Amino acid sequence: MNITDIVNDKVNRLAAGYVFTYADFEIPVNKGGALNKALNGLVKEDKIRKLSKGRFYKPRNTEFGELKPDIYQVVKDLLERDGKIKGYLTGYSTFNQLGLTTQVSAIVQIGANEVKKGMKRGMYQIRFIKQANRITKENIPLLRILDAIQYIKEIPDSSIELSCKKLMDLIGTLTRQEKEQLVSLSIKYKPATRALAGAILEIKDEPEKAEPILCSLNPVSQYKLNISTEILPNKQKWNIV
Repeated sequence: MNITDIVNDKVNRLAAGYVFTYADFEIPVNKGGALNKALNGLVKEDKIRKLSKGRFYKPRNTEFGELKPDIYQVVKDLLERDGKIKGYLTGYSTFNQLGLTTQVSAIVQIGANEVKKGMKRGMYQIRFIKQANRITKENIPLLRILDAIQYIKEIPDSSIELSCKKLMDLIGTLTRQEKEQLVSLSIKYKPATRALAGAILEIKDEPEKAEPILCSLNPVSQYKLNISTEILPNKQKWNIV
């Protein structure tokens, strides 16, 4: 088969919404020009869409119109490489999934140990958030909760108090082991994040688990979060104002 036939055959077998690059095709380096021409031809024929430079996807058509690829597909190369986790979706990218807001943002935030310069892919603005903890598949859900606490003031279409209540409910569903791990991970977050996480854990009948967090805080520092005592009855103990 010639390059055009190889490309057509491969694209036909790809799932709709799957983001692919030149590397997905087993084409010799010296045939790169022909590969690029074949892919651009499919773009002109509306069989595939160009997401960004060197990235394409097959559109998904529904009764409601054409759907964009999901966020994971857009940034998957930034999350994992050679089987190793490099980052995780968080912040604006996951507030909706955590039930903290109904809005879906065009800003995609990725937690990573090594922060890179932001970039744009299609309609999405990609930003990186520094994560001091080692990132593993198991602790990503807990890191997302702590990130939500850290950025509680930025959750769209929600008040701080409403977000706090939802985070309390979310933390209340964690197992004892997960709560212990949450405490361990929280130590590498900013003091205000630790204070709110500790206060929530204490309310959720985990005073012993919250104690290490309390000991990590400066006893004279205050954290302005504008949460009432009705929502957070132990706020004074944690210097939350």
